[in-house]
Amino acid sequence: MQNILHMIIPCYNEEAVLNQTAQILSTKIKKLIEQKKISAESKIIFVDDGSKDKTWNIIENLNASDKIFSGIKLSRNRGHQNALLAGLMTAKNFCDFTISMDADLQDDVDAIDKMIEKYNAGNEIVYGVRNKRTSDTFFKRFTAESFYKLIKFLGADIIFNHADFRLMSKKVLDEFENFREVNLFLRGTVPMLGFKSDIVTYERHERTAGESKYPLKKMLAFAWEGITSLSIKPIKFITALGFFIFIVSLILFTYFLYRFINGNIIFGWISLLISLWGLGGLQLIAIGIIGEYIGKIYLETKQRPRFIIEKSLL
Repeated sequence: MQNILHMIIPCYNEEAVLNQTAQILSTKIKKLIEQKKISAESKIIFVDDGSKDKTWNIIENLNASDKIFSGIKLSRNRGHQNALLAGLMTAKNFCDFTISMDADLQDDVDAIDKMIEKYNAGNEIVYGVRNKRTSDTFFKRFTAESFYKLIKFLGADIIFNHADFRLMSKKVLDEFENFREVNLFLRGTVPMLGFKSDIVTYERHERTAGESKYPLKKMLAFAWEGITSLSIKPIKFITALGFFIFIVSLILFTYFLYRFINGNIIFGWISLLISLWGLGGLQLIAIGIIGEYIGKIYLETKQRPRFIIEKSLL
């Protein structure tokens, strides 16, 4: 008996590309069914993350034309990670494993075959990993790779060059449901589960239509969310920096006191001002970072739902 696959595709204002995406994914899933690699009950689930265009109308039309397509509509925009989570938590009750990928199909659909092979070999999680970034600009490639290295340095267990193209078994999803935090960063949280896993490498394609939903501002916000959700090392760094500055101040105090005792006139209004501005800036940065963590604690204690499903076409 073949395993049931549910593909989870988060969507936000994807009307320009959604029909093409549906056609490509449908062809792939039906081919896998014909080859008896997955069950005929397998589905493609589009999760509409509060889109303002005709994304949901397209999903409804796809569902009416072919029952291989299903849809979930969130009551409002909750962000990519929460939309993906909504799809995963809904699908886990009806399938044996899921594969998530973005609606723009920049991830290689042909890598799905290898993922299923890895799953059949006993892996509960299979990560889609980019083998190169030649299609990216130098700036995007540099910032993306720097982010992965930085978050590794800060102690988070993250797969280098992996985004949200991954296979997860029902067993993994059942355990993942126990992670109740509001501040989600799935690519850093999934490796914490510790199940047997493997990777599949692929080459990422150019977006065929529409615009990227991750401009620089959102990319930086997403990176900061990941760092503060997975690591407390920034706070430890602030503590270490504070001790270092305090020790330096004691050394400088001793030096200037020695000069004063020996009758040397101490000049240095400029250096004093620079020190005041520098230390003031460091204090504001430190307060800001600590405030970010306190804000996350505040959100977690509220225990508000991470998503609300308005409509479902399952």
